[in-house]
Amino acid sequence: MPLPIAPVAARIPEPPGASPAGSEFAPLLHSVKDHGLLERRNAWYARGIALNALALAGTVTGVVAIGNSWWTLCLAPLLAVLSARTAFIGHDAGHAQITGNKDVGRMIGLVHGNLLLGLSYGWWNAKHNRHHANPNHIDKDPDVAADVLVFTSEQARSRTGFRRRLTRNQAWLFFPLTLLEAIALKVHSFQDLRRRPPKERTLEAALLIGHVAAYTTLLLTCLSPGRALAFAALHQALFGLHLGLAFAPNHKGMEMPDPHGERWGHLRRQVLTSRNVHGGALTDWFLGGLNYQIEHHLFPSMPRPHLRLAQPLVRAHCRDLGIPYAETGLLDSYQQALRHMHEVGQPLRMD
Repeated sequence: MPLPIAPVAARIPEPPGASPAGSEFAPLLHSVKDHGLLERRNAWYARGIALNALALAGTVTGVVAIGNSWWTLCLAPLLAVLSARTAFIGHDAGHAQITGNKDVGRMIGLVHGNLLLGLSYGWWNAKHNRHHANPNHIDKDPDVAADVLVFTSEQARSRTGFRRRLTRNQAWLFFPLTLLEAIALKVHSFQDLRRRPPKERTLEAALLIGHVAAYTTLLLTCLSPGRALAFAALHQALFGLHLGLAFAPNHKGMEMPDPHGERWGHLRRQVLTSRNVHGGALTDWFLGGLNYQIEHHLFPSMPRPHLRLAQPLVRAHCRDLGIPYAETGLLDSYQQALRHMHEVGQPLRMD
């Protein structure tokens, strides 16, 4: 059964007569500051980091205690969830949400990224900052560059060979492909090392190799090679799926700025390209606060627990200015993203 088709997100310029860049955002920024929502939440993050570390240690202890049994694989999904929690901490460290001290923030990022996950903090942080500066900009946002997936009809029409066949069915393949995301991130992390400055390259490489050595030693010491491989495959696949579920709703199918049109101000650039996901505490926890994507993009350094508090201020400000504020449920956010990818591949299915 074909997926329902929705129009491809248009690249629209800022409307004529729009306020100068920054002026629409300034009142909102003042309001957020007046409410103290940009102040650090050191105790909240310290508690979260400690609990996550204890949970990881407990899971590793469980692997050792159960030993060479297929029952040990029951801990792989738990470790995948904790790996996503660890990634969210690294994400927040990269945005200076945890601390204003750059060196401390980098240390937290290196520990949670390179050492605990085998993902390069330096590579991810540089890439992610480019995304935040120009979300959904086809020429400047690395997250919408043509790769395994494509996000515009122009990108789709340029595909050839196997990638062309992949694009035809990319909506159906999206979630299966996320099962490989954790492995892909590790590969990119090692590939990027040669582009790092020598001092950074040495530290990041040591931590990445340390992760691989510790992870491999743990599994091969406690499990037979076959069970160790099964555990690693299940853990990494579910970790990648969790990341895909967290990132998929955020921008796919939203507006894409015209690279040759008028430049949007900060408020429109972040709000029009982002989608929020409403829900309760469970949604906030599962998505690591990224369900408040609009607020996060407007205020990247805002601590995670303050995002939901900023939401009423941001929504009201957008309403006053007549700027669309996109928010939907979790399942509908996935449907919207998949419909967009399905529509992008439509011309290739008509060949």
